[in-house]
Amino acid sequence: MVTATEGGAARRRGRNETEDERADRMWVELLQEVRVAQMGVQILFGFLLTVVFTSKYDDLEPTDRTIYIVTVVLGAAATGALIGPVSLHRLVSGRRIKPKAVEWASRLTFVGLVLLLVTMAASLLLILRVATHDSYVPWLVAAVVLWYVLCWFVLPLWTRHRYTERER
Repeated sequence: MVTATEGGAARRRGRNETEDERADRMWVELLQEVRVAQMGVQILFGFLLTVVFTSKYDDLEPTDRTIYIVTVVLGAAATGALIGPVSLHRLVSGRRIKPKAVEWASRLTFVGLVLLLVTMAASLLLILRVATHDSYVPWLVAAVVLWYVLCWFVLPLWTRHRYTERER
């Protein structure tokens, strides 16, 4: 990152890498992150797809069927968003626009994580409703969603804010 000039030369802080080197590094890091999220969403989505073919599906209340359908659609959307960076890279590779591709892939990944969170919450809601029929189910789901938000967003943002050097 260029911070100031000394005698006309740009002085950098942090890693000493060009914009292209930084984009390459960030791309590799992003792909590693996407692999982890993809694994989770694909396993969850696969299980969700099988539910409709079980005998228990016919016994679901209309509300639970609606929750199921919404959950499957959310899972499909999360899968699409988390596979999107791979397709993006493939289609723009060699066009010398990797820094922009990394930006867009990062956005897709963030959207995919949000969709994954909502898919997991909806799945948990459906499973607990069917398993218990108790009034505390929404509270349990809310607690789990709060935990996900803390782990996935609040802690990383707090860490970034706390430990990122500020411009002087």
